[in-house]
Amino acid sequence: MRVLIAPDKFAGTLSAVEAAEAIAAGWRRHAPDDELDLVPMADGGPGFVDVLHASLGGELLAVTVTGPYGEPVPGSVLLEGTTAYVESAQACGLHLTPEAQRRPEDATTYGVGELVRHAVEAGASRVVVGLGGSATNDGGAGLLAALGATSRQPEALTRGAAGLADLAEGESLDLTVARAVTAGVELVAASDVDNPLLGLIGAINVFGPQKGVPADRLQAVDALLGRLAEATERRTALAKGAGAAGGLGFALLLLGAGRTPGVEVVSAAVGLPERARRADLVVTGEGAFDFSSRSGKVPYGVATVAAEALQPCIALAGKVLVGSREMRALGVESAYAVVDLVGEEASFADPAGSLAALAERTARSWSR
Repeated sequence: MRVLIAPDKFAGTLSAVEAAEAIAAGWRRHAPDDELDLVPMADGGPGFVDVLHASLGGELLAVTVTGPYGEPVPGSVLLEGTTAYVESAQACGLHLTPEAQRRPEDATTYGVGELVRHAVEAGASRVVVGLGGSATNDGGAGLLAALGATSRQPEALTRGAAGLADLAEGESLDLTVARAVTAGVELVAASDVDNPLLGLIGAINVFGPQKGVPADRLQAVDALLGRLAEATERRTALAKGAGAAGGLGFALLLLGAGRTPGVEVVSAAVGLPERARRADLVVTGEGAFDFSSRSGKVPYGVATVAAEALQPCIALAGKVLVGSREMRALGVESAYAVVDLVGEEASFADPAGSLAALAERTARSWSR
């Protein structure tokens, strides 16, 4: 039997690569003769570059860029032919700072702009920016500044959302240099989010709270992004995906980027459709499998590919928070939870071993 194993990361415990290996190890214990094809996946957030490197190979360039609060952080640019892949979370990810030390109105995307610049300077004619897991709410102002955009107040673009308060009324940012740096380069914003920049379903009101923006500051921070939109292109702020990664999508759209769901970028890059057609069963997974998985998350994307290939898809997860009806609406035949097998405490104590145990048990039902 041929089994395609294509999970996302299990946030906080296993990378997508580690999750795929754990599932494979458990599956082999029951069905050692099955042919396993491991394809770790990502949706544009943390792990985006590692997943692509694991599947595509290519040249990984190590760089140092500016972190969310100005500190140097390690980053990488994956060059595969003339395409470069960068991961915004490496420069401005929520995981870079302990929760107690986060300052959501001060965090900058400057380092993401540096990653893009490194990719362009390395000779890439296409730069794919994975968006997700950011700590920032600056509308991508930092990215624009790193690529050469200027305002009347030099630091207005580099101090996070708070710095946008310094934009003068009626001011227009000068994007000439930033657009020149990326001229002739195809930019792709890889994101599972289609929210606009502003308003009730915008970057701040929807995603600000999970980054630490207090409820009584949401309206004020949204207004700060409104100042950035007025200083650039208000119409672009309404575009789908402009609100991705605290508004990084907006900055990339200003520079002419196209938007593609991150899971589709990874799926195409690793040849998932072709590999699914060769399989008899597709196995996906993530930390928590719930109905939000439909919003561009890996399990839904993998299940969609499996359905197009006319192959069944099952999911292994830390927790399963949907019933069978919702599960099938997501294109998944069955889903199995680690916590139901070993309990929550054991699942965190030994995440790889627990996931392998679940895979072994699941193989008893599905391996022919």
